[in-house]
Amino acid sequence: MSVRFQELAESLVIPVPEDPTLVLDGCRRLLGPNLYSDRPGAVGDGLAPGADRDLMLGLWQDHARALLDALGQHPEILLRRFDGGASLFFAAPVDQLLTAAYVIEAAWYYTASEILRREAWPLPRMIDELRRIAAVESNPTLVQLVDEAGSRGIDRLLDDDAITLGHGSGSRTWDFDALPRRPDWDALHNVPLALVTGTNGKTTTTRLIAAMGQAAGKVSGLSSTDFVRVGDEILDRGDYSGPAGARLLLRDPRLELGVLEVARGGILRRGLPVTRAKAAVVTNVAADHLGQYGINTVAELAQVKLAIRRGLAPGGALILNARDEMLRDLAAGLDLLPVWFSLDPSRGELRAARASGRACGWLEDGVLRLSDGAAETALIAASDVPLTLGGAARYNIENALAAALAARALCLPDSAIRQVLSTFRSDPRDNPGRANEFAVNGARVFVDFAHNPHSIAAVTSALGALPARRRFILLSHAGDRSDADIRALVDGAFALAPDVVVAAENPKYLRGRAPGEVSGLLRQASLENGLSPDHVLLAESPADGAGKILRMVGPGDLALLLVHDERAKIFDMLAGAETAAT
Repeated sequence: MSVRFQELAESLVIPVPEDPTLVLDGCRRLLGPNLYSDRPGAVGDGLAPGADRDLMLGLWQDHARALLDALGQHPEILLRRFDGGASLFFAAPVDQLLTAAYVIEAAWYYTASEILRREAWPLPRMIDELRRIAAVESNPTLVQLVDEAGSRGIDRLLDDDAITLGHGSGSRTWDFDALPRRPDWDALHNVPLALVTGTNGKTTTTRLIAAMGQAAGKVSGLSSTDFVRVGDEILDRGDYSGPAGARLLLRDPRLELGVLEVARGGILRRGLPVTRAKAAVVTNVAADHLGQYGINTVAELAQVKLAIRRGLAPGGALILNARDEMLRDLAAGLDLLPVWFSLDPSRGELRAARASGRACGWLEDGVLRLSDGAAETALIAASDVPLTLGGAARYNIENALAAALAARALCLPDSAIRQVLSTFRSDPRDNPGRANEFAVNGARVFVDFAHNPHSIAAVTSALGALPARRRFILLSHAGDRSDADIRALVDGAFALAPDVVVAAENPKYLRGRAPGEVSGLLRQASLENGLSPDHVLLAESPADGAGKILRMVGPGDLALLLVHDERAKIFDMLAGAETAAT
């Protein structure tokens, strides 16, 4: 963040009343398409646990309208109600986004002051302050560049200080204070780009699509929850499933094809980073990370995930899982027809797509099949896709179908798609942290980063179909989940029918819990699921728990290590155990 932007962002301090009955839960600039609109803008989340919500909303909207009118701006104001409050959004020019956020905060200030009967600044003073910020933020050249890029079909990426036009090998980046009036438009272009979101499976699907691009001879890259990679080079490690990861990837001049993993938080905090993707995938929607930014239900979360469609170029493919009831219901109200995939070829969405000549993908008689709307192709047998564990991991069949449809939307050949599906493995090289298998003392040991009941149940159900003499599972979790959520995690894990559970403490992620509290809950829930006390062990950390299991397993056993912390340490431990065994 530049010094100039930092100074501007801190140049107005609005004394919003502090009262538990009326809380402004943050204002955010949305730099791209978002939950509310195809256009950038600003949003604020207002909570009214002890006040009249309808009164609050009416006043907030009225004050925002008055301030915008005074600034000579007249956007439509959108309200999204949720349990306990509401969000207020309006679109704004790309050179007035900070001003827009200030307007929302100022409107809340006058709303709260009026309801709480507090003295407020004279309105002319606030308008003068907002006009000052708007004048400093104004950048007509930036607006002109964004508008002309849009008319030429060229994408743009924004951050606090710079703009990028085009992607990868066709991109150029300029600071806001050094913008060209006439860039070399012929040198700018987009690269084939896919967006992937969902509660579970999005990282695997992202990796599959990027690998398919690489197999087709492209310099392919991805941004994800684990790292940003271009070709074989990892640019940086960490959670890059937001706009920062997109910028790091799409500003690399080597890139010829990109895949962005797009998380819920990034969409809500900053909006989508791009506007010209060729494919957008929603793998599924399940309860996870609820209670933030006014997203309190699975239906609201599904709406956030479906906002990914706003990042598509005209004619782009929105690829959805037909098994997901929430996606099916919401898709009926969209202004574009989805590309459906399903494990059940008899689903109405699949039948309708095939009958009307639209692209789709499905599993039939153990074979992954695709239609481009004109011809149907038997792509590959599910048993020949290593990710599916011989067809047992049905969630990975769904991920494979989604990736194949996205690859086709990126104009990749079926030969590259087949090559990747037949060789891509659940190992630390191809797909780290997703059902990675190790051989230890004659046992099959799997490591997975699944962290919610939906994903854990999917993994344990798949592994439960594999033969085993005894079954072991390592459980741990962060303390910021409710008791009910933690018990649900254990219920999902018991689809494996474990003989032994190790409940590990997670010392770095207590997050307000007392030491031993989370592991105690995991142990109690395991006992309630039918295990005897001597078959539920406690561990001081995930690595300690993994060590306990590795010392117990023997020939014919199966173990699942659900790992959230100390991942590198546990992978090293497993690699050492494999080496010792050979």
